Parts: sequence; structure tokens; C-alpha cells
Amino acid sequence: MSQWIGRAEALERLGVRAQTLYAYVSRGLIGARPDEADPRRSLYAAADIERLTDRRRRGRKAGAIAASAIAWGEPSLPTRISTVARERLIFRGKDAQLLAETASLEEIAALLWDLPAPPRFRDDAPSLPPAGPFMALAPSAQSSPASLGRSPAQLGTDGAKAVARLATGFGLANDDRPLHARLAAHWAVDAPADDLLRRAMVLLADHELNASTFAVRVAASTGASIPACLLAGLATLSGPHHGGAAASLAMLIRQAQIDGAEAALARWLASGQSLQGFGHPLYPQGDARGLALLEHVPVDPLMSDLRAAALDATGRAPNIDFALCTLTRHLGLPADAPFILFALARSIGWVAHAIEQVTTGSLIRPRGRYEGPVPATD
Repeated sequence: MSQWIGRAEALERLGVRAQTLYAYVSRGLIGARPDEADPRRSLYAAADIERLTDRRRRGRKAGAIAASAIAWGEPSLPTRISTVARERLIFRGKDAQLLAETASLEEIAALLWDLPAPPRFRDDAPSLPPAGPFMALAPSAQSSPASLGRSPAQLGTDGAKAVARLATGFGLANDDRPLHARLAAHWAVDAPADDLLRRAMVLLADHELNASTFAVRVAASTGASIPACLLAGLATLSGPHHGGAAASLAMLIRQAQIDGAEAALARWLASGQSLQGFGHPLYPQGDARGLALLEHVPVDPLMSDLRAAALDATGRAPNIDFALCTLTRHLGLPADAPFILFALARSIGWVAHAIEQVTTGSLIRPRGRYEGPVPATD
């Protein structure tokens, strides 16, 4: 048996989808390395694959199966909203990368929310001074009706109001312009460049069952109001392993400006810090969203050097967070621009998943695997 095999043979031996193979690699269950004949492709450790197939033949306990599904494992919740297939992001059967060429975020909302026309993201409530995204959502999270028992159309209306309030919480004008145009005006970005914001937001609108979307679905499964569901998603997005990843990468970029890309990256990795902005378990050949955005955003010399250094040191290609940081530098946007783009865009997917979850009528309530002591019984 060859020590390293290609993807097609690996999938055949395992009997799984490509997404599951990539999950095995990300969890360290299967070794992978670039194919010297074609660095765009990967080779996989045949011994690891054989070990996994043997274990599957012997069977696994239900608890182990459930545990593996939590961390990049087998798909665990049915959805018709989005998926990653063949290393492409799909929105309701349509290629998201192709949609990003022309679609607005409002049109993507109509697609993901299953609406006949794009929604209007204008807040008709009395205007308040910007108080930040969390404070903008909090009052309506408490006062809005519970989501259970409401029709998808009503939930869509709730969702449009919640997205509008999130936008004003980030300081955007409260009007009828597309969100990307309002962001461009807020950041004083000229008309040709605002199309880059539109493109980025479409690519960020949804990404199947990521951490923040899972939090939204858990909240929705309890019947929480749509603004409350978005608040759950926003809180989860703020973590450095999710929507805050670009802020972590920005720290590395600042160090690279001082010491050079290779030296800064070497010191970063040696310190044991997590390297954000590179690699993604669902895209071993490179994050399709990041690649699609970088096709239209010039990469400055520093970012180019950092990209090359990371690829050489780790084998990881740039992901969407790297692309957002590159976009931020290119347009001279504020430091929190990647998070704002991410949060506003992903709120569209959050609403879609909240609606879908509510319509199932089921509560998401996994069990914990208790590993502590148990009192003795007579």
C-alpha cells in the first residue's frame, strides 16, 4: 500500500464525502501534505485512513459519534440554506462565488430567506444615536415577540427590522440604500471601491453551521425572538476564533511591519499563539471565499510576504480573514472594519437559520458527557 494517496482514492477507501475527509485532517486524524507534482492538491496518509476504516468496521459508541459531530465532524442538522461542497460555498443550490459577482446582500437575503423580493433594511422605530451593535439589538431582543407560532413571513419581517437595527448600531445611516452603499458612505469609500464591500458581504452572508449560526439555531429552537437570536450570534461571533480572527491577524501584521513577515511569523508560531487568517478545515486547497475576494483586491507587498511566509511555514493558504484584512488595508478602512463586515453580512444567514429552525419546531438540547464523580448509593 502506498504511503500517500490522492483525494479520490482516500474518499473511496473511507466511503465519505470530501467535507468529512477535510474534517478528519483538521482534527489530526489523517495526515496530509502537498502533492509535489501539483502543490494545489493534497496527498493523504494511507495508514491513517486504514486505521479509521478499521475502527469504523469495529463500530463506535453513540457517545463517540455525537462528540465527533461537534467539532468539524459529520453534518448534524438538516438545512437547505447553505453548504460547502467540492470546496465551493453553496447558497440554496447556487454558487456563492458566482453570486458575489453581481448580487447585493439584499438579494442574497431574499434567496436565503426564501422571499419573493429583497427585504428593506430600514428601521422605522424612533431613531436613537448609535450605541454599538449589542445595545442596538438588546431592547428589541427583550420587547419583540417570541418566534414560536409566527409564520416565516412574519419572522422575515422581524429579521429585516433586526438587521436594520444592527446596521444603525454600527453607525450606518438609516435609509433605503443597500447596506454596502451605506457602509461605503460611513467609511467615505468612493463608488468604484464600494463594490468590493458588496462582494465581501455576499461571500460572508452564510457558511453552513458555523459557531455563531449554531448559537442562533439553539436560541431559535427555544422560541427566542429573532433579535434575541441575532444577539446570540453576535456574542458568539465576537470571539477571536470566529469573527474576531481578523483582529488577531492584525496584531501579527503590525509585528510584521516592524520585524518583517518571516521573523514576525516565526516568533508568533514559536510563542504558541493560534495563527488566524490562514487555512480552513473545509477548504484544504484554500478558502474559496478568500480567493474570490482576493481576485479583486490588490495584495500589498507586506501582505504578500506574510502570505508566502505562512504557506512556507504551515502549508496553509489565506482564508477569508486574510482577505478582509487585505481589503481593510487597501481601502484604508478602520481597524474594526472586518468585524463589521462580517457581522452585518452574517446577520443575513442568522435570520435564515433562525427561520428554518423555528419552522422545525424542535428543541436543540444535546447531552453532556459527564466525567466527574457520582455520589455513592446504598
